[in-house]
Amino acid sequence: MEAVCAIYNDAVANTTAIWNDVLVDVDNRKDWLAARRKAGFPVLVAQDEAGAVVGYASFGDWRAFDGYRHTVEHSVYIRNDQRGRGIAGLMMKALIERARDLNKHIMVGAIEAGNASSIRLHEKLGFEQVGLMKEVGMKFGKWLDLVFMQLNIDHRSTPDVAQR
Repeated sequence: MEAVCAIYNDAVANTTAIWNDVLVDVDNRKDWLAARRKAGFPVLVAQDEAGAVVGYASFGDWRAFDGYRHTVEHSVYIRNDQRGRGIAGLMMKALIERARDLNKHIMVGAIEAGNASSIRLHEKLGFEQVGLMKEVGMKFGKWLDLVFMQLNIDHRSTPDVAQR
């Protein structure tokens, strides 16, 4: 979890991928991992040939109300020196398969509007832009816009109401 913590903190300190200002410690990431596991959600870790962690990905509830139980929101973070090598796309494909295995219907991505490479990646994977919220966040002294993208994972015409 030390490597996951370092990737997370780099994104906090240097990007608009995470709209937090405060760095976290390894215990924070361990608690996050435990909560994801308890909820039954995957946490994937990518390693290079030497075994070093180069990225991680997960998804969780999009919203905490029962009616949204078939929808998840994902996140993928790649170590800064490994971006642009296709790792994020591989991790996204694996997350989509995990969501399908868990009978999820929709996967949502919330992306800072200026992150063109992430938006392009989502489009290549079949996500469509479904919303734009202007100036809903701020970081580095400027307002940030949030793009919502979604992927229909299974094209069910009716939900399985018993599934949680």
